[in-house]
Amino acid sequence: MSPDPTTHDPELSASMARTPMRILPTPDDIGQYVAARMLRQITDSARDGRRCLLGLPTGRTPRPIYAALARMLAARPQSLSHVTLVMMDEYLVESVDGFTYAMASGAPSCHDFTRTEIVGQLNAALPDTCHLAEHQVWFPEPRNPDRYDDDIRDAGGIDFFLAASGAGDGHVAFNPPGSALDSRSRVIMLSEQTRRDNLQTFPALGSLGNVPRYGVSVGIATIIASREVVMVAWGEGKRTTVARMRAATRYEPDWPATLIHECARGEIVVDIAAAS
Repeated sequence: MSPDPTTHDPELSASMARTPMRILPTPDDIGQYVAARMLRQITDSARDGRRCLLGLPTGRTPRPIYAALARMLAARPQSLSHVTLVMMDEYLVESVDGFTYAMASGAPSCHDFTRTEIVGQLNAALPDTCHLAEHQVWFPEPRNPDRYDDDIRDAGGIDFFLAASGAGDGHVAFNPPGSALDSRSRVIMLSEQTRRDNLQTFPALGSLGNVPRYGVSVGIATIIASREVVMVAWGEGKRTTVARMRAATRYEPDWPATLIHECARGEIVVDIAAAS
C-alpha cells in the first residue's frame, strides 16, 4: 500500500474522523511536539498559580516524549513542585489479602518504569529545588480503585492526558475491548493480547506466563474527562490502530483507542510509518 500523501505533511492531516490527526516524520518528532505541549501546560499552570495534573502511561510509545521533555527542562529549568503525575495503571498479583501491586513480588512494574524513565529522567535534568517528589506521583490503589477518580476530581481534574494504544486490540491503559464508555478506575483481568503487548515493554519477564494476569487501571471515563487528550501511535505495528481511529467517529467499545473521539479536546499524533 502506498503512503497517503498527507503523511508527508507535518501539519494536521485530513481524516474521516472528527478528531484531528497530526502526522509527523519520526517518533523523535512526535516526542518534540508532544513534549512541547506538556511543557506548555506545566508553564501555564505555574504562571496561573494552580496545580497541574498530567495523566501518563508507561511503555515504549511515550519514551521519545519523556526524553524530549527532559531535554527541554535541561535547557530551560523550571520547578515541577506544582505538578502531579496521574499514572494510568499497574500490574497486580493475587495474595491472601486480595490484590497487591506486582512490584511487591519482584516483577517489573509500572512503578519501576515511572521511577527510572519518567521521574528519574526529569529530575536528572533539573536542579534539586525543582524536582518531582515521591508524593507527586499517583497510582490507582488495588484495594480501593474507585477512590482514584474521586481524588482526581477533588484535585481539579487532569489537565493533559497522554494516551497510547495497544497494537493488537486497541487497549488503552488496561481497558480491554468491550470496556464501557462510562467505566471508571477498576481492577481488570488482562486480555492475552494486552499481556503479549506488554511483554514487549518488559522483556525481562521472559515469557507470557510470567506476565501478571490482572491490573488496576483508569477507566475510559477517567481519560475522556481530561481537559486535553493526545493519543500517540508510532511504528508499522500501530497501523491497524491508526486505521481504526481514522475510520471511527465516536467511541467503539471493540477498539478502546477510539475513546479519543469522545474527548472535549483531543488530537491523534502518529508517525509516517503508523499512518501509511
